Amino acid sequence: MYNFLSNDNIDEFPPIEEDLDGIVAVGGQLTTARLLSAYRKGIFPWTAAKQPIMWWSPDPRMLMRPEEVKISKSMRKILARGDFKITLDTAFEEVIRNCANIPRRGQEVAEGEESGAWLLEDMQEAYINLHKAGHAHSVEAWQDGELVGGLYGVAVGWNFSGESMFSKVSNASKAAYLTLVPLLGQLGFQWIDCQMYTEHLSSLGARLYPRKIYLDFLKENEQEPGIQGSWTHLL
Repeated sequence: MYNFLSNDNIDEFPPIEEDLDGIVAVGGQLTTARLLSAYRKGIFPWTAAKQPIMWWSPDPRMLMRPEEVKISKSMRKILARGDFKITLDTAFEEVIRNCANIPRRGQEVAEGEESGAWLLEDMQEAYINLHKAGHAHSVEAWQDGELVGGLYGVAVGWNFSGESMFSKVSNASKAAYLTLVPLLGQLGFQWIDCQMYTEHLSSLGARLYPRKIYLDFLKENEQEPGIQGSWTHLL
């Protein structure tokens, strides 16, 4: 039986070890405080139309260490040529709206990304509020002044949780991601949480780890401030 959350107590998540197939709890509201509480515990929300919010913590967990990122020769050439202008936190709302327009996980998406229909309006607004609070960030890929790809995620301490990507042209979101990962490593981030396995993420260097490794890291670093506020100046 699932653990149902109230709308009031943001820290009432049950022990993750009690999860049912990765689902830790159900329900509650998507407030900024509750989202931060969830991410600090290794939990993230995922929902669909006409369904309550599901709070997940899968085991094993798809994770990447920044130093293990794989950049193909062709992508190195694309990045070196500057085919895309990459920015941080300059169009968060536009990025998340574009992510919301791609198919849900389990359906094919350009470049192998999987995401989409779980990003309902209330979910979008919740992450926009998290961005305004300085904890959610976007990476944008531009061509000729047009936003053609990007991604967004949540930073808590020295951990970055990737949430969704989109591409309008080939290699756009990949260029954004492969610019972000080395930068996070240089800044001191130790893990990139990719949440669930996809072949696309595996090809970029992410691997499945026992969830306990990730949860132990979060617990040891729960007081670390990381880099809050706008990341626009970091590139």
